[in-house]
Amino acid sequence: MLADDLIEIHAHPRERELFSASYPGLTTEAGYAGAGALHRHRLSLGWRPLGRKIGFTNRTIWPRYGIYEPIWGTVYDRTVLFAEADSAALPLEGLVQPRIEPEICFGLRAAPRPGAALDAIEWVAHSIEIVQCHHAAWKVTLADCAADNGLHGRLIVGTRVAASGIGQLAERLPKLAVTLRKEGIVVDQGTGANVLDSPLLALEHLVSVLSRQPAAPPLAAGEIVTTGTLTDAHPVRPGETWSTEIAGLPLPGLRVRFQ
Repeated sequence: MLADDLIEIHAHPRERELFSASYPGLTTEAGYAGAGALHRHRLSLGWRPLGRKIGFTNRTIWPRYGIYEPIWGTVYDRTVLFAEADSAALPLEGLVQPRIEPEICFGLRAAPRPGAALDAIEWVAHSIEIVQCHHAAWKVTLADCAADNGLHGRLIVGTRVAASGIGQLAERLPKLAVTLRKEGIVVDQGTGANVLDSPLLALEHLVSVLSRQPAAPPLAAGEIVTTGTLTDAHPVRPGETWSTEIAGLPLPGLRVRFQ
């Protein structure tokens, strides 16, 4: 069964053939059902969900990966790290083909209502998600991504800034800019508009998607939601130091040393 394969591959991380190849005709809905079984297994082991991640919100990279629709997954107490002084050391052990993604993360003070997600945001932070892929050369289908918990590996959350303290937040989110550096050298740059036109609209999109998935719990107060990469995703390796710089919002960048 797909659920058994998902549990096994996360217990013994490695590359394997596509889930959609092992299960011909695998649909996105069946993929999410498999991810739900993995989620329940993790809960039985004591994992605590902290929120969600949204993936493939950056339309500029859709042709590169052959994925033309956002995905989502769950983030947990065992996968989230809150950076101290905007710096973190992160072991990559157990992650398969890890890649770095600079993102914008929201903390929710209430369950978002359709069309009014801004009212539910308590804080805003810059985040870095480390995504992973259990399939060779990052060649995947939408169903594979849905099954594999949205390709989530780890999430580093930076300084949390009260949304109420950021003037014109909705207008500023699409215009923010990020610079991604490896060992001090610029690797990539991106903007908030890359993410479904705004990280806020990415959050709105997730609210809509979850409303159409009866088996998925809706977003709730206290959850964190990271909204998708502002740049392309880039491979990372132990021993490397990566850093980010944010312009257009009062958020500090992050510095991450991979171990």
